[in-house]
Amino acid sequence: MPRRAAWPPACWSLPELMESPPFWIYIAGFLLLLGPLVTVHELGHYLVGRWFGVKADAFSVGFGKELAGWTDRRGTRWKLSALPLGGYVQFAGDMNPASQPSEAWLNLPEHERQQTFQAKPLWQRALIVLAGPMTNLLVAIAIFAGYAMVYGKPAVPPVVQVVTENSAAAAAGIQVGDRIVAIDGQPIAGFDDISNFVLPYPGKTIAVTYTREGETSTVPVKVADREMVDRFGNKARIGLIGVGSNDVTFESVGPLGATAFAVQSSVRVVQMTLTGLGQILTGQRSVDELGGPIKIAKFSGEKLSLGPLAFIEFAALISINLAFINLLPIPALDGGHLAFYAAEAVRRKPLGPRSQEWAFRTGIAFVLALMLFVTINDIASLPIFGG
Repeated sequence: MPRRAAWPPACWSLPELMESPPFWIYIAGFLLLLGPLVTVHELGHYLVGRWFGVKADAFSVGFGKELAGWTDRRGTRWKLSALPLGGYVQFAGDMNPASQPSEAWLNLPEHERQQTFQAKPLWQRALIVLAGPMTNLLVAIAIFAGYAMVYGKPAVPPVVQVVTENSAAAAAGIQVGDRIVAIDGQPIAGFDDISNFVLPYPGKTIAVTYTREGETSTVPVKVADREMVDRFGNKARIGLIGVGSNDVTFESVGPLGATAFAVQSSVRVVQMTLTGLGQILTGQRSVDELGGPIKIAKFSGEKLSLGPLAFIEFAALISINLAFINLLPIPALDGGHLAFYAAEAVRRKPLGPRSQEWAFRTGIAFVLALMLFVTINDIASLPIFGG
């Protein structure tokens, strides 16, 4: 069962009331979202493997029974499989979940063995594995950069133009005209930077540094804990302090500026993902905010109903989450392979086949248990069950 697997990511909802889209749009959104993202993930593995001369026996979008496919002149079987919940590329010589060579591999003629995954040096195998998640990150960066090229990047100075009555900011003495220069000692360059320190941290007390008439002050502000409901009825806990700006402007940028903005945006998504996951693990957030395939299908359909721009932006977020999940050091995921390769580099020899096999069996069990949990969580959140 040799696979470089791309599993659907867990996703965390963020707010945006209208009626729910028709059912078919959820199916369309899910397939249009996960199919291409999994495909480019596996293409990353495949292309780097081919670059290093590794033969691919199969390339599948989906798991399970083959629905359609063809074999190219290099002997690779390209196929669409029944379960659209992931995908894999199977390299020659990758003969079991732990990527250990089999007896059949050892008996291959030398010229065939040199085209197998296991015959390649450690650094090449690591790059082949790393290529999948990196391709997903590049897709997200390309989407964000494209937005910046077309619409420009936000260029809103962190000057308070609105202070909500009875808000946390008002209670702390922040006034219209104040320029927020730092939060918790971290510099604030634009108004959108403020959300990074506020939205994910409901209930947290932050130190806000601002300037007023040439003088600098720092005040503690307790972030308000609010439950927001978007137009589709999705709920999310967010933090608010009650400041705003009416000066919404966008600055034109070239390719380099757009790429820099895209990288920064991708880093922010990763940081918020880590923060959300950490809060769930420590009990600061409910596990109800963790979602799997059903919730991804729900959100993808909702975003698709809003138009292509909203859907593409959501695809960028999911692409980053897909990369993040697959880089976790869990055996059976890309990060698990990389962890074993790191150990091999340090020890100057691979771990024993038995220990690797048990580790990968445990990893697969963990991933399947997680998928089962998030799926049950998704079902429980559906309106028919009172979610």
